[in-house]
Amino acid sequence: MLILLIAYLGGVLTILSPCILPVLPFVFARADRPFRSHGLPMLLGMALAFAAVATLAAVGGGWIVALNEYGRHAAIAMLALFGVTLLFPSVADRISRPLVALGIRMSEPRGDGGAAPAPVFSPLLLGVGTGLLWAPCAGPILGLILTGAALNGASVGTSLLLLAYAAGACTSLAAALLFGGRLFSVMKRSLHTGEWVRRAAGAAVLAGVGAIALGLDTGLLARLSLGTTSALEQALVDRIKPRNAQPAREPQAEPVALREDAGLVRVSESRTAPVPARELKVEGRFPSLAGATGWLNSAPLAPEALRGKVVLVDFWTYSCINCLRTLPYLRAWAEKYKDAGLVVIGVHSPEFAFEKQPANVRKAVRDLGIGFPVAMDNDFAIWRGFDNQAWPAFYFIDAEGHIRHHQFGENRYDKAEQVIQQLLAEAGQTRIAAGLVAPLGQGTQAAPGAEPALSGETYLGHERAHGFASPGGIARDHAKVYQPASSPLRTNQWALAGDWTVEAERAVLNSANGRIAYRFQARDLHLVLGPAANGKPVRFRVLVDGKPPLADHGSDTDAQGHGVIDAQKLYQLVRQAASGRERLFEIEFLDAGAQAYAFTFG
Repeated sequence: MLILLIAYLGGVLTILSPCILPVLPFVFARADRPFRSHGLPMLLGMALAFAAVATLAAVGGGWIVALNEYGRHAAIAMLALFGVTLLFPSVADRISRPLVALGIRMSEPRGDGGAAPAPVFSPLLLGVGTGLLWAPCAGPILGLILTGAALNGASVGTSLLLLAYAAGACTSLAAALLFGGRLFSVMKRSLHTGEWVRRAAGAAVLAGVGAIALGLDTGLLARLSLGTTSALEQALVDRIKPRNAQPAREPQAEPVALREDAGLVRVSESRTAPVPARELKVEGRFPSLAGATGWLNSAPLAPEALRGKVVLVDFWTYSCINCLRTLPYLRAWAEKYKDAGLVVIGVHSPEFAFEKQPANVRKAVRDLGIGFPVAMDNDFAIWRGFDNQAWPAFYFIDAEGHIRHHQFGENRYDKAEQVIQQLLAEAGQTRIAAGLVAPLGQGTQAAPGAEPALSGETYLGHERAHGFASPGGIARDHAKVYQPASSPLRTNQWALAGDWTVEAERAVLNSANGRIAYRFQARDLHLVLGPAANGKPVRFRVLVDGKPPLADHGSDTDAQGHGVIDAQKLYQLVRQAASGRERLFEIEFLDAGAQAYAFTFG
């Protein structure tokens, strides 16, 4: 009963948060209607819709996330229609299509001829639509509820807690609505007309729809809300889940990321990491995760709600070869230690624009077999909170919420797993699986070669391009017919041939049969590619030293070097049995529209 009361109080506090602002116009637009027949059904629909969707999202996986996106789009359209009918009633009266007729009914105070009360269905439907759009700030209390559901599974108890939270928010909104109704009545009497009030409400509704459509409710406003109610909510959380006693003196915090690692870089082989010590120093507190622009495989998680768990945070991006090669270990650790209290969280911080698209990230997560929670960090808010500097990067957080170790780059997986085991032991776990995992990755997730690659990452967009050897240089953001290099390419030089437009982060092929050549020295060669802008696949053929790759072909080509670009991602084009000598790589695109971003090696 106590936890239900605390969840309810947390919901009440939501009205103090800026992230509730986009929802308020939908509520106040009906403030001039009788509360019992209009306001109450709307708030009831809002609470039920939010509790149902939040429960499903906590455990439903990617399919419910996609379904809820469609629901949000439908709700945005419906509420935008509602706002238009308020703002332009004369226009709405001339429209007779069923959906618009529903919007008009929602905006009218009376039913048949203005005599009978409007049916409960209209305000209830409006409330359901508002509930689909409502994204309350993931403060400590809501974070605790959603995290518990995501980690332990949904239950009747979880749904009741979510409903209590929503009921609390609706209680404070109901009070505001009752007060607003009186204010509307005074305004109508003073203005002798409700038309001005109606138009103002319509404009406010459209502004709220715009804010939600632009993601301000889950982005900027959610982050602004952290400084308002979090302290009050945290005090309530402490009543549910008291923190363990803190040491008398907090160890001196060290920077989360060492300064010699400055720069946004992908890391393959970092310098020697410290061996997991018997005494792991505190490097800082677990930063907020509220800056995430979306979550996959989980409801939003919060540091406060993860207290008592050992957490491994992995910064990655799905076109990064070094990140992809860590995934077999992350999946293995998540599975091996989940019952001992380990939570693995992937923070997807995109490098290229296409990696910001939720549909692309969702597809990549599914194709890569990632089952642990993934936070989409499109604004790099979580990245900055950790003071992170590189992809991939691991941060190990103990059960008390302290960062105890960090590790940049691939390899040293045995040391990383020893840190996990040590932190679990410190948390009081006595039954920790022994030994170390040894997964075998396939394709782009396979381990790098024994010898380090002597060719480094090379970008094809003019913003970071280097080693370009075609005559005349790059024509920035303009179409140009490029000629092959006039002399043989030297190691790590590349050239274009054909009609290309080189943009800031990519080169786009304007007509078929364009080519790219690169002289490299590494076992594997990868190229980040995308299909035509309209999504049409692009066929290509690869040659190595002027011949088909045969046994040296990558996972995305056949022995004759043929392949197809059907998604924006990293493609493995060459995988040799051994590295050593220089090779000349050439790729010819048989269709127009190919997008080429960056070479990576391994």
